[in-house]
Amino acid sequence: MGTTPGSIHHLGRSRAGRGGGAAPGRAVRVNRRRLALMTDAGVTWAGTHTFAAPQLVVARSIDEAVAAVRDCVDSGAPVRALGTRHSFNDIADTTGTLVTLTEVPADPVLDAAAHTVTVGAGTRYGILASWLEAHGWALHNMGSLPHISVAGATQTGTHGSGITNGCLTTAVRALEYIDANGDVRTVRAGDPDFPALAVGLGAFGVITRVTLAIEPTYTVAQSIWRGIGWDTLLDSPKALLSAAYSLSVFTRWGTPELEQVWVKAKVGVDPALAPDWMGGAAMTHHTLLAEGNPADLTDHDGTPGPWLTRLPHFRLDGTPSNGNEIQTEYVVDLADAAAALRAVRALAEAIDPLLLITELRTIAADELWLSGAYRRDTLAIHFTWRPLAQEVAAVLPAVEEALAPFAARPHWGKWHAFDATRLDEVHPRLGAARDVFERLDPAGRFANDHLRRLGVRAS
Repeated sequence: MGTTPGSIHHLGRSRAGRGGGAAPGRAVRVNRRRLALMTDAGVTWAGTHTFAAPQLVVARSIDEAVAAVRDCVDSGAPVRALGTRHSFNDIADTTGTLVTLTEVPADPVLDAAAHTVTVGAGTRYGILASWLEAHGWALHNMGSLPHISVAGATQTGTHGSGITNGCLTTAVRALEYIDANGDVRTVRAGDPDFPALAVGLGAFGVITRVTLAIEPTYTVAQSIWRGIGWDTLLDSPKALLSAAYSLSVFTRWGTPELEQVWVKAKVGVDPALAPDWMGGAAMTHHTLLAEGNPADLTDHDGTPGPWLTRLPHFRLDGTPSNGNEIQTEYVVDLADAAAALRAVRALAEAIDPLLLITELRTIAADELWLSGAYRRDTLAIHFTWRPLAQEVAAVLPAVEEALAPFAARPHWGKWHAFDATRLDEVHPRLGAARDVFERLDPAGRFANDHLRRLGVRAS
């Protein structure tokens, strides 16, 4: 694998966008003295990385974000975007200026004829979802946390679950962003650079607005099943994982049974499950997840409700996940699910003592170059670790070695031990994406050490 525990990519996150078919930049006039400057950029959501950036700009408008980028252009300093900080490594960090747009108004604009909504890049998914529901619309899916920002999640290929559901980025129809000259540009689906920029890791600019595909609102019933054996999943992974619109398996690795299977059924579309589905039984009471607070979980008693209150695992007004944790995720071809899971199960004795929970989800294939699901239907194997940094760093190379035969790809925003060589082996369009980033940002304005280590940026 060419990695050691010392090369683990700990801890950050970002956002951005642009393209070769972009519209001309528009002139922006701002009073740069009014920018909100902070010298302490703080830490990631779970405290897994302390940002080294000497300056953070809290933009209150797109004009202020443009001014911050132009200041960096004038000074020659690097700049990166910072979202809701739900990353676990240093992907969003910089030696220059961080710019956050989380305080910029969402200002959603609905295009009912086109079935799209355009919204501020720093808007949290839960805020956008509430607005869409109030107007009779919905997203095709959501991540487990509604607290994450639209641009941050889509730029890193974050996903929900569902055999037929693409990652969140597959809903993106256009990105407005600040380019390496400090000008505002737009790239749209169908433009030559769009497949590189949609999951672009903030490597080419600072995203300001995102246009997403939407659909009429729908209802989901969420239930939790227990008593399903590991062997049932391993004998026929697709049969279990495709039982509903969205489905997640929560478990540890050395147990004979899966701990919990969360079934999110689309009402009026998904068939009802038998009372003894897969040899298990539906729970009739609320549950605990990853030693968190049950009150933070979305309703899971089988009662139908709006999509935005069932597709995420956690409530927008609650604490997301456990909070004191480290996260890792690898994605493999769904066709290899059984073999990949057996390979990881062989490491159960080393994994389980460090683990809060594992989650298994599915993602439909897409054509986005740096997406984990690029050109393959995918099984996502997610680890929520206890905050034991040295121990987790020591076990990751073994997990990655076990998954190497399946060309596993790591989640960009979580801990992993991959280097540029290994990433190039599993991401067939990594070099092509890098060429686009280098062309759009030849001075490396939006690059950082993390992206260079992984071969995403050269400059």
